[in-house]
Amino acid sequence: MPQRSRYHFRFKAMGGPCSIQFYADSENEASLHAKCAMDEVYRLEKKYSRYRDDSVISQINRVSLEGGVLKVDEETAGLLNYAHAAWQESEGLFDVTSGILRQAWDFKSGQLPLQQELDSLLPRVGWHKLSWKEGMLSFPVAGIELDFGGIVKEYACDRVKGICIERGIQYGLIELGGDISIIGPQPDGTPWHVGIRAPRSPGQPIAMVPLLSGSLASSGDYERFMYIDGVRYSHLLNPKTGWPVESLASVTVIADPCVVAGSATTIAMLKGHEGLAWLEALGLPYLAIDRDGQHYGDALSS
Repeated sequence: MPQRSRYHFRFKAMGGPCSIQFYADSENEASLHAKCAMDEVYRLEKKYSRYRDDSVISQINRVSLEGGVLKVDEETAGLLNYAHAAWQESEGLFDVTSGILRQAWDFKSGQLPLQQELDSLLPRVGWHKLSWKEGMLSFPVAGIELDFGGIVKEYACDRVKGICIERGIQYGLIELGGDISIIGPQPDGTPWHVGIRAPRSPGQPIAMVPLLSGSLASSGDYERFMYIDGVRYSHLLNPKTGWPVESLASVTVIADPCVVAGSATTIAMLKGHEGLAWLEALGLPYLAIDRDGQHYGDALSS
């Protein structure tokens, strides 16, 4: 049997840099595996991007404008079920209808929105304001918009991992815009080392985490923010008020699947000062950093 080599494929999707690396018997075999994996990412991006008029999300939002009803496919139903579970677990803070608030928040402008702008949008925010049952989605409140931005990238990580395993890949690492899934250790049994970004120097790792399996996701107040009068306003918006939460600086969670890791980091950030207690109760390995640089959690020992 020939010696397996490590192959690394980089591409752009879902608004950021992505990469897939794994061990295979030949370059030709690796290229075929990588194409299947990348095609799946592109498929999900096309299907759920809010920027595409032909996406499922855009179709749903057009029906919502009319206060209509539609039946969704099985894959979309699975994502909606997960969105419902995350909304319940977060006590309404993780809400896939809150993306509409970005109409009021422009983090490049350096200006806060007017309260009346938020007041005009908040009636169209709230998972509980739509009806989701047995594959049927209806909108008693017209104009609610869905946005899977907080779910679909992590879901794509899980899908790609599954495809790679089905194709016989035993050792690999998938990274989609900072979300990571691991397919077993490296061939010699050593772990993959994954960097956690420093929240005040995002280009630099603050720690390296050894992973033999599972997934890792991070969220932070450094992703989109602005300073006004010495106050940091981040993109993490409370869907009940429309205003940014006073939160931790960053949260990293290790879980399997990746979609759980990703939503857990977001929920913890949205819970603000209560996020640490929530993470402890969740029971997954995590690393949280507050705005003073203090570290909490056990992710480094996972």
